[in-house]
Amino acid sequence: MRRRTAHARGKERAKDFRPVDKGFTEEMAHAEAARCMRCKKPLCVEGCPVNINIPGFIEKIYEGKYGEGLDIIHEQSMLPAICGRVCPQENQCEGKCIRGKKGEPVAIGQLERFLGDMPEVASEPKMAPKNGKKVAVIGAGPSGITCAGELARNGFDVTVFEAFFTGGGVLVYGIPEFRLPKAVVKREIDGLEKLGVKFEYNSVVGRITDAEELFAKGFDALYIATGAGLPKFLNVPGENLPNVFFANEYLTRVNLMKANKFPEFDTPTKRAKNVVVFGGGNVAMDSVRTALRLGAETVTLCYRRTEAEMPARRAEVEHAKAEGVIIHELASPVEFVAGEDGSVCAVKVQNMELGEPDASGRRRPVPIEGSIDELPCDLGVSAIGTNANPIAKLIGPEKLNKWGYIEADENGQTSDPRIWAGGDIVTGAATVILAMGAGKKAAADMTAKLLA
Repeated sequence: MRRRTAHARGKERAKDFRPVDKGFTEEMAHAEAARCMRCKKPLCVEGCPVNINIPGFIEKIYEGKYGEGLDIIHEQSMLPAICGRVCPQENQCEGKCIRGKKGEPVAIGQLERFLGDMPEVASEPKMAPKNGKKVAVIGAGPSGITCAGELARNGFDVTVFEAFFTGGGVLVYGIPEFRLPKAVVKREIDGLEKLGVKFEYNSVVGRITDAEELFAKGFDALYIATGAGLPKFLNVPGENLPNVFFANEYLTRVNLMKANKFPEFDTPTKRAKNVVVFGGGNVAMDSVRTALRLGAETVTLCYRRTEAEMPARRAEVEHAKAEGVIIHELASPVEFVAGEDGSVCAVKVQNMELGEPDASGRRRPVPIEGSIDELPCDLGVSAIGTNANPIAKLIGPEKLNKWGYIEADENGQTSDPRIWAGGDIVTGAATVILAMGAGKKAAADMTAKLLA
């Protein structure tokens, strides 16, 4: 019997939300660890935003000393099971791997995940004595929980204030189950609680309280990590029609509020036949793959440049194509069209061609005059990016830039010396590991200055 093709396997797995990547077995991990060249100057470490000793933990996998390997990762990162799954290793650690110059790089992300999925083998984290200082962390996304964990290990009394009813931020509301199981995120949050971190859920700082009130309650410093959750508009006619969603809303309904299990759970979502998603990043990929799992017959991804220029991870693009997503390159939205019931029924797209390079160095997409297609669409999703979370301006006296992001120095300290900030609310939308790096750096700076 012939082996099933990747396309056939993709079609099959797109029927449910079970994780797609099963990870390494022990045998696979040992064989992959043996491929590491033990470079004297490991460039992979330079490529890691949190500077994990990558050769060190890979060597421990090769030796079968998994607990020691996980301890090495924990020296720099408390979230290996998450980072191993969702970090863009191809642009970071694996992108620097010497083996990748003439072949496949060592699968560093898979090896990190292998260890991260066995937390029971790790040693108890080293905890500094309590120092009597209290810090409030606002936002339980990757930057916030990283900062909280580091501060707790440094002896601080840490409380995390989170607007949602659970921790994880974009890890739970933005990334689907088939990429990052919720149980993995919960396990990491549980680990922080064991370190003494307290979580106050359903707490919107900026509405129910603000920075000055928190300082009045005895907090010595704040770390703001609210993210950049305000959607960017397509700015085309019909964008406000029923069943045209922003990606954050669409994914939150399914990922966090379990709309895929309606009516077992209360949150409804549109079960569409023809879905069109605009964007080319990982959020767009999550959206199209989610739409397939909700039963859509045709899912089209429209991107204004070519597939080769999509910022999404290549693995996610290949997964989407194997599962049946149609990629419509060089297409930009013109108008969402209303049907007889007033909901969206189609979308018109302008076909483009590549012109001269723009400020980013990429060739600018230029409209082809008179070339417009109309695609059937009973559900549209805009996944073209986000803007700063507007709640930031209500939290405290920290200075914002003209786009609404918090201004902070390289260590995360803001114009108010009592307030630090990091992650997407400072940089704009970026990766999980960069947000974690910001939280880690801010925690080190807070520790040095608060204990000086």
